[in-house]
Amino acid sequence: MKPWMKWTLGVLVALVALVAAAAAIGWQMAASKMDRTVTVPARAVAYVEDQQSLARGKYLFESRGCVDCHGANGGGRVFVEKDDLKIAGPNITAGGATAAYQPADWERSIRHGVRPNGRPLMIMPSEDYNRFTDQDLAALVAYVRKLPPQKGGEAILKFPPPMRVLYGFGAIQDAAAKIDHNLPPAQPVEAGVNVKHGAYVANMCIGCHGEHLSGGKIPGGPPDWPAAANLTPGEGSVMKARYKDSAAFIAMLRSGKRPDGSAIPVMPFESLAKLNDVDAQALHAYLLTVEPRPFGKR
Repeated sequence: MKPWMKWTLGVLVALVALVAAAAAIGWQMAASKMDRTVTVPARAVAYVEDQQSLARGKYLFESRGCVDCHGANGGGRVFVEKDDLKIAGPNITAGGATAAYQPADWERSIRHGVRPNGRPLMIMPSEDYNRFTDQDLAALVAYVRKLPPQKGGEAILKFPPPMRVLYGFGAIQDAAAKIDHNLPPAQPVEAGVNVKHGAYVANMCIGCHGEHLSGGKIPGGPPDWPAAANLTPGEGSVMKARYKDSAAFIAMLRSGKRPDGSAIPVMPFESLAKLNDVDAQALHAYLLTVEPRPFGKR
């Protein structure tokens, strides 16, 4: 074998060994992250059962994404299934994963993405719900606790190896790693078509569009998922390009289609279509005022 061929082969072998070693390290780091304990300040939100709270809880369950992961009956649902990637939200009725939950367990799970045992909830997008007021959290819990018990519906988290390695190295984060667990709960905002209420509604968009709503590739999503749109008025903004008018924006939420009639993939329109007019208009008003950011800066 010629010297240059030996040298090239040696380099390739070394690179393969390096990649394999990095993958093994990432795999172990992922296991450690999944098994870590997340410290969350103890805070229990009292149970409520009044009809007004139950009605509010039903609205939140249907409009804030819960049905997309847990199903309309709360019994669990596969919401991502692509090649080696499969994710299912668990059964959260009295017959499932939350059967033994106490008030503090609901608060940790929903607001912080943390299990009752302190481990991270890997498929719970709690960054979207961390700013729930005590009133809204109590209302949502009240409604879920009243759902008829369902059978089965286990949580499923099947990652392809490269995704697990990326999680180990921090390129993909669970919700518990993104949240400031020391923030006090948000204070109530009176519902109305205004920027302040719109900012509260917009918290539901963080998981896909990023903390600053500028979009980009959705961390942890299947490779063929399109990037989330830039909802700020910055470079590449869909708000400036298509949705300056609130009627067009609300029509998109209701139909799942762009103004030209083309379908928008991935977005949780089963929930977004249930936003009432006040929330939808307030959300639009807020998105027109956020700080402009270039596309993809999350």
